[in-house]
Amino acid sequence: MKREQMLERLRSPTIWDIVVIGGGATGQGIAVDAASRGHRVALLERGDFAEGTSSRSTKLIHGGVRYLQQGRLGLVREALRERGRLLRNAPQLVRPLPFIVPAYRWWEQPWYGLGLGLYDLLAGASGFGPSFQVDRSRVVADLPNIAQGGLRGGVRYLDGQFDDAALALALAHLAAEQSAVLVNYCPVVALRKEGGRICGVEALDQESGEMLTLAARVVINATGPFSDAVRRLDAPQAAPLIAPSQGVHLVLPGRFLGGDSALLVPRTPDGRVIFLTPWHGRVMVGTTDTPVNEISAEPRPQAAEIEFLLATANRYLAQPAGVGDILSVFAGIRPLIGDGSGSSAARSREHWLQADPVSGLITIAGGKWTTYRQMAEDSVDLAERSGHLTARPCRTATLAIPSANPASDAAPLHPALPLSADDVRDACRDGMARRLSDVLVRRRPCLLLDAAATGQVAPRVAALMAEALGRDAAWIAREVADIETLVRAALPAAG
Repeated sequence: MKREQMLERLRSPTIWDIVVIGGGATGQGIAVDAASRGHRVALLERGDFAEGTSSRSTKLIHGGVRYLQQGRLGLVREALRERGRLLRNAPQLVRPLPFIVPAYRWWEQPWYGLGLGLYDLLAGASGFGPSFQVDRSRVVADLPNIAQGGLRGGVRYLDGQFDDAALALALAHLAAEQSAVLVNYCPVVALRKEGGRICGVEALDQESGEMLTLAARVVINATGPFSDAVRRLDAPQAAPLIAPSQGVHLVLPGRFLGGDSALLVPRTPDGRVIFLTPWHGRVMVGTTDTPVNEISAEPRPQAAEIEFLLATANRYLAQPAGVGDILSVFAGIRPLIGDGSGSSAARSREHWLQADPVSGLITIAGGKWTTYRQMAEDSVDLAERSGHLTARPCRTATLAIPSANPASDAAPLHPALPLSADDVRDACRDGMARRLSDVLVRRRPCLLLDAAATGQVAPRVAALMAEALGRDAAWIAREVADIETLVRAALPAAG
């Protein structure tokens, strides 16, 4: 997957069946689905693949225990079905993870057991294994740092864990194998029309400044939080569709769980659940659900969100964590559907899909990582109808997803980070990494795992990238400075 070759194919006088705007989970899923059906597909991403929401998730493939509490059984059933498909199609990227829901009151254990029994029932044949009640000693064995005062036992169940950016990149490679063309750092700046109907796009290659004109039978807007910006390229007065919400995650040293199981906090004051999950030898704590008025490419955690996550986690930890223990903090924007009224935690996570009756622009928004494949299937089905494309059956329910850029066995560049010099070169050669953050945030989750260590290794990685990409010393200096800004934002103690 080489960017120069992809650009050359974009310059050809092809009439694309489908042009996808957005290279996150949904856009990549659409590219895989459409290309595997035999359609001519081009995907354009304004930044790096999965640069936004799709690389800033809780790293869980799950049905959603909270949605079960809200009575959204259809959403839970769909997500559990897709969870099972992902485990079968990408077993090297998705793995079952045991969760413990601790019980401190007499009624909690049977109550949680009943709810998770329903979760098992909804999963059916796609289940990862049955949930069951465990005694106090088993909870402590699985979660050595859990607060033991008043602990009665708990319920154990299985859900899925994955590396979101790695899966997104694997989907990009799979789409390319199916003959799709994908280009990052190439934003769509205008929609072309004939007789009021969209017939293509204008895009800007940010590296060369070249304007690219693509003809298309259908254009799909899969830009997540930025869906309204693309909709307004079509209709400047379009009413807002997205009511964005911010989710923040903290990363702590592994001793704050002490085992290989995750902890589910079943209810918080804002009606959410909080997960404490083992991840690359660390513990991830998340997430919040904070409405935001402006959508930023680099959302910043609020101090109150960090305090909320620490306070909530510490209610369940024998050894409490402080701000100084945080290895990294990151935030992502959820593209929720709505007018912004009411609690964002209570807003639906179902996806929204529509073809504009005048222009034909298809917009897919909302949803969640777990259901990306179903969202893609629905989008391509609509594109075939709306664009009068040849209708072909979806293949992705059983299509294997190979890993992309697997980690090498070479010595790491830093003992705290899963990154070698070979990984950097591979990311530039075959992974379309163009900037330092592409490697240090998405090709490998270095910044998310340990921000301080990432800052230390950044100059070395930048030098390796410059050699691979033919960049100069000024490029290295700019890229290192940009990473240093991200490092400072990810270390609340330093701030």
